[in-house]
Amino acid sequence: MKIGILNGGGDCAGLNAVTRGAVRAAEDAGDSVVAIRRGWAGLLEKDASPITYSDFEMLIGEGGTALGTSRTNPLKREHGLEVVSQNIRSLGLDALIAVGGDDTLGVARELSLAGEKVIGVPKTIDNDLAGTDYSFGFFTAVDEAMRMIESLATTGRSHSRTMIVEVMGRDAGWISLYAGSAAGANMVLIPEFRTGADDVIKLLEERKKAGKRSSVIVVAEGVSFVQREGVEKDEFDHELIAKAPGESNASYLARLIEERTGLETRATVLGHTIRGTRPNAYDRIMSIRLGARAAAAAHGGRFGVMVAIRGAGIEEVPLTEGTKKKFVDEETWKSLRIFFS
Repeated sequence: MKIGILNGGGDCAGLNAVTRGAVRAAEDAGDSVVAIRRGWAGLLEKDASPITYSDFEMLIGEGGTALGTSRTNPLKREHGLEVVSQNIRSLGLDALIAVGGDDTLGVARELSLAGEKVIGVPKTIDNDLAGTDYSFGFFTAVDEAMRMIESLATTGRSHSRTMIVEVMGRDAGWISLYAGSAAGANMVLIPEFRTGADDVIKLLEERKKAGKRSSVIVVAEGVSFVQREGVEKDEFDHELIAKAPGESNASYLARLIEERTGLETRATVLGHTIRGTRPNAYDRIMSIRLGARAAAAAHGGRFGVMVAIRGAGIEEVPLTEGTKKKFVDEETWKSLRIFFS
């Protein structure tokens, strides 16, 4: 059996480990693996080549993706899905493993419905995919963001400043909430549970009266304090927030805080700095297990499924689960917001 594998969407820690796991398990079963370069763009252009375990043996701890990735959407191209199907056959692929978020898996779902033999591996740094308890790369991103928030808090205390930290999270605030809570932030703002600028000001005024010298506020990028127009979008119709004109949420809040409280305030946007870091131990282990399980599903003829983290194990669930969103739930939010003060 010849198995193709591609990475779609944004990079995150663990992608190389997934490929490593898939190649190892495939070779162990007597199968071969073909790398599809640059996600769906590679299948549209037949940019593919064979890979072996020796190519990825030492990449378990490397961030990013050696396969390359893109946000190309075949569904937005004329006859795109048909071209992809034709190229799957032209490359002699017996199965395809698609590693990506809801956009990548949405294309995989359409291919599956069209009769192609597809297995999905859920990947999103934001941890906002349903069907899996956690997505690989998430905890590494949380670790990295936590360390940066702690460093900024140290500088804030040294200079008696308020520090505003903007963290990735367009639709869901998992990274902001987990990293901010772990770093002891005084408030975290996420898209799911709106907190207004007045609430931030009120908290800072209370801390000022209590003699607190500094504060740390963490805000997810998807919390829209700033109204933007003409924001560029990718082929999946997502706003490219990092390229948006005008102020960031962090800059807006910092300016507002200084104007209304007189507190010296600094803004930092972590942006892509938490993407390319080396995966932590948890993400390395779960990633190779996910890749190996995906290859096993292909070898066993189990298609139209997604391999998902359930508890401490890996399970196969319907591929459609990977196209549903998962947001911070009220119970999680309430359990952590009591520490904001």
